[in-house]
Amino acid sequence: MVDRLDGKVALITGGASGIGLAIAKKFVDEGAQVALADINADTGEKIAAQIGDNAMFVTLDVTQEDQWEAAFKAVIARFGKVNVVVNNAGIAIGNNIEDIPLEQWNKVVAINGTGMMLGTKHGIRNIKNYGGGSIINMDSIEGFIGESFNLAYDFTKGGVRIMSKSAALYCAEKKYDIRVNTIHPGYIHTPMVDVTPDLVKLEEAKTPLGHLGDPNDIAYMAVFLASDESKFATGSEFVVDGGYIAQ
Repeated sequence: MVDRLDGKVALITGGASGIGLAIAKKFVDEGAQVALADINADTGEKIAAQIGDNAMFVTLDVTQEDQWEAAFKAVIARFGKVNVVVNNAGIAIGNNIEDIPLEQWNKVVAINGTGMMLGTKHGIRNIKNYGGGSIINMDSIEGFIGESFNLAYDFTKGGVRIMSKSAALYCAEKKYDIRVNTIHPGYIHTPMVDVTPDLVKLEEAKTPLGHLGDPNDIAYMAVFLASDESKFATGSEFVVDGGYIAQ
């Protein structure tokens, strides 16, 4: 049986934990070579070593363009090419329109917005040299809906959704054979949520299926979008939320 990602090389941001790590492991299971890109070098190096020869680690602050350029050079030097970029790194700092400090706003926009743009930009510039591929931008259900306490996060996730469509159309016009899509997770059970049990209960109650998602629920969708199975999907949104935005 042929693995679904045989011959693919992927760079995954936020790859040292949570959803990013789940995606990296699933990609390797399906035959890919992966670069875990993260700002947390100590953890990232250890995890890449645990995964084995088909994984490497690159230090990456997604807000810094020179670090993106260095990351792609390192991945290509090790694995010979890049076919897939998963822009997964992001932060959520809750605040409302009246009270949000400008410094907090700028931090969220820099990581979730500018970082996503830079990953898409440099993903396109590199993937086009190796026969095309897939860019997967990790969005959120809040790319569709708003929450009163999540102003900056909502702003960035709405922006990423539309930015990805623009990039998808650009690649199509240029005949680059690069697909750009977004994944929109609902409430997912990652290590971060365990520190707030009351929040877990609230999120479970708000999800029609009655439980939080697992990081692998998102990883399986990413495998599909990274594979040739999704060759006719671009500029599209893939929602994995237990029915949340169907309400």
